[in-house]
Amino acid sequence: MSDSWYKVDNVAKVFLATASMRDPRVFRISCTLQEQVDPDTLNEALRRTAQEWPQFQVTLHRGLFWHYFESTNLKPQAVPETLAPCAMLYGPQIKNELLYRVSYYGARINVEMFHAISDGNGGMVFLKTLVHNYLQLKNPELANVPGEERASKGESAQDAFRKYYTASKAAEEDPLNRKKSFHLHGRKLPYDQSQFFEAHLSAAQVLAKTRAMGVTMTSYLAAAQMLAAYQEMPALERGKVISVSLPVNLRSYYGTETARNFFNSIRISWVFRGDETLETLAKGFDAKLREALKDERVKARMDGFEKLEQMPGIKLVPLFIKNAVVNLFNTLEAKKVTLTISNMGRIPLQKELQPYIKGFTAFCSSPTAFTTVCSYGDDLVLGTTWAFRSTEMLKNFYRRLSAEGLDITLYATEVDGE
Repeated sequence: MSDSWYKVDNVAKVFLATASMRDPRVFRISCTLQEQVDPDTLNEALRRTAQEWPQFQVTLHRGLFWHYFESTNLKPQAVPETLAPCAMLYGPQIKNELLYRVSYYGARINVEMFHAISDGNGGMVFLKTLVHNYLQLKNPELANVPGEERASKGESAQDAFRKYYTASKAAEEDPLNRKKSFHLHGRKLPYDQSQFFEAHLSAAQVLAKTRAMGVTMTSYLAAAQMLAAYQEMPALERGKVISVSLPVNLRSYYGTETARNFFNSIRISWVFRGDETLETLAKGFDAKLREALKDERVKARMDGFEKLEQMPGIKLVPLFIKNAVVNLFNTLEAKKVTLTISNMGRIPLQKELQPYIKGFTAFCSSPTAFTTVCSYGDDLVLGTTWAFRSTEMLKNFYRRLSAEGLDITLYATEVDGE
């Protein structure tokens, strides 16, 4: 990587070509402390964190053939939270600015990033570094608590898609993934708004359910959402599949710790007969998921995504043509998806920091519906981004979990009417 600029990675090109007011391609990860945030201390912690993560201190520029990041001396500033979650960070009216935002409200610290510079894993590492620095500044007794071990600056800034591409054969697809998918219907919220729902559950309660069924938490939650969507499915569309897109963190498959984007997505599809229970669907989903997550399938899927970038002559195609092709491809892929669920898993922290932190939440912008799952201690949080006026499907989902005997505490943002 050049000291002053570097090209965007392959996934970033998709986000750049498809970002819009409805879906600005921004994700948010938040940490709630046990006490109110001190703005001055947060800004000092942010200054230190920015120095530790120079690959995020960049602006985005458009060339003739590609977009590229350029290092900048712009100083990040933590500000009071006034914007809706996942507000736009890059677009026609926002240029030559940092591609992430840090804000605070009460005891909560928010980090929002334009998805072109990193994925949820990279964003979480940045947030944890920021929180660590903040707590050390605020609490002198934590001064000697070491940060989490992480990769060198060179590895954390590498384009892992390019490094690990091997031109392997395409992975065999589930035949159901080629069938027409059901899409959520309804009028969208006005002014390109989304509503954000934050559901808190007991991780222990949910794990007890999943272990009794012999499935993963991802399969359990996905099955519950699919059943909720099926309840809203018109009778004439019941021959369509309900398809769930699941982002897969590729770092564990390749042994890298890059902080840039390094994920791809799999789809699990199901044609409902009408007699499925949560348990039978979760088990069926889990079997498909385990098959899709086999090493050889994940790696073949990653190579398939990178293959277009390796085609002879592709680098000389003007950027506006590349963007149009990527946008078309993304539109076609979106038609194959009903719901998206991203499970970030359990968030580990140094034991010395744990008494100072209440929990974490995460959201990702979406033109339809996107649920991000994470847990800290016993607090399991489902952060759902919802673009529709009607919330019946979500009500079905939460009621089903409640009917399972799970305790749920639900929060939601307000939206403006017409």
